[in-house]
Amino acid sequence: MAETIDLKLHVWRQNGPNDAGRFEDYSEYAKGISTHASFLEMMDVVNDKLILAGKEPFAFDHDCREGICGTCGVVINGQPHGPQRATTTCQLHMRKFENGATIYVEPFRAKSFPVIKDLMVERASLDRIIQAGGYITVRAGSAVDANEMPIAKPIADEAMDAAACIGCGACVAACPNASASLFTAAKIAHLGLLPQGQAERSRRALDMVAQHDREEFGACSNHYECEAACPKQISVAFIARMNRDHLKAQLTYKEPTAKDGGAG
Repeated sequence: MAETIDLKLHVWRQNGPNDAGRFEDYSEYAKGISTHASFLEMMDVVNDKLILAGKEPFAFDHDCREGICGTCGVVINGQPHGPQRATTTCQLHMRKFENGATIYVEPFRAKSFPVIKDLMVERASLDRIIQAGGYITVRAGSAVDANEMPIAKPIADEAMDAAACIGCGACVAACPNASASLFTAAKIAHLGLLPQGQAERSRRALDMVAQHDREEFGACSNHYECEAACPKQISVAFIARMNRDHLKAQLTYKEPTAKDGGAG
């Protein structure tokens, strides 16, 4: 394998949500790219060359660069996070591309993800879905010893699978309806599967789905593109579970009152 490759690199430039935006060709700055570099390191190299040439570097999101924070995320040749399955943009390496490859990089596109600048998008809508109910309100105390709280291993494994969601938004970018159903379902499920989350399970499903809709994300369109694009391989089965929880809560949930011993 060659140690370096040259790219035909096209990057989306946009000066905010009201700018029309356009692709710009940076191929002359994307030569001699190390095949050992990550995709974000490649963009660092290109930006360094742009700065040295007196040009404005392009903006993109990044943080941990270890595939666990969910901060990075761009669409590479039409695929959120690029061509390698179950991989975040920061963990995608340039050895996955051929010498002379043409690469188009653009931001996640969804009405609920307005572009801040270039490749950066505003994903606070996902935070607001979590704020609507993605937590437990009782003090759970410090971590208990293993096996002190008996939870069947299949249930614990399923909860962990849901908790693996890093909230990057690739599911939204991949969905033709710009739905955040996979994200919302994973955040509802990882608490709803465990004993600590049962007391607020119905209220959580109602509030988080309502916030999802207020943020103007689309409904699930059953294309499964979200599961295909998810870097943590979250299953669409969690969407079915969310729909069951939501329907059951609509039919059975009653707000607690002072008479019930609640806060109402």
